[in-house]
Amino acid sequence: MTGAGHVRAEADGGAGLVVLPTYNEADSLERVVGKVLDADGRLSVLVVDDGSPDGTGDIAHRLARADSRVSVLRRAGKLGLGSAYLEGFRWALERDFAWIIEMDADGSHDSAYLPGLLKKVEDADVVVGSRYLGGVNVVNWPISRLLLSYFANRYARIVSGLELTDLTSGFKLFRREVLQAVDLDRVESTGYAFQIEMTFRAVRAGFRVAEIPIVFTDRLQGTSKMSAAIVREAAWRVWSLRLRALVGRL
Repeated sequence: MTGAGHVRAEADGGAGLVVLPTYNEADSLERVVGKVLDADGRLSVLVVDDGSPDGTGDIAHRLARADSRVSVLRRAGKLGLGSAYLEGFRWALERDFAWIIEMDADGSHDSAYLPGLLKKVEDADVVVGSRYLGGVNVVNWPISRLLLSYFANRYARIVSGLELTDLTSGFKLFRREVLQAVDLDRVESTGYAFQIEMTFRAVRAGFRVAEIPIVFTDRLQGTSKMSAAIVREAAWRVWSLRLRALVGRL
């Protein structure tokens, strides 16, 4: 046991680590982990579970006992998407992983795109799986959610100055050098603004960011984590990042 009630299962290390934040993903976790491991033999998985009451953490531990490529970091409660990724990033940097990948644990991100991310990182430092590169590639979203996401990305692109089609994508690969260069202790966003902030900081640090097209399929089970508070944070955080960058206080 470590601080805040964490339980860590040690990984053997390897070329790439997929960080899967979870909260009540018992219906999908085993399937998603299996597909990730099948997608590329160089990949391992770290499940970061925020005290899921549905037993997701117990499933993760069972998977870790069965396969050394799976590790678990359990947290005391629901502490937010951004903090889950930051803990996963720090965990990865303590080990020898060359690439760290963000991915949803609910099945929305198809592991079939993982080889494409790994291929694209040969000439980039950050690779984003974009829902809007070459059109709108989203399945099962209501039109209101789709419009919110699409125009939120356009808004974030205009304010931030970043030339990307999908700034809020949660399917993303970082070279370890990017996470080493970005001061993770200064990353403040918790919700979807976290995705904007990480990309913004990577670009400001001089790293190359590229996109590949993906098809995003909304979860068929469980409920979305989207809330009004998450939308509000993303709306003002992008202005905060741009202004802080302008005055050299990023």
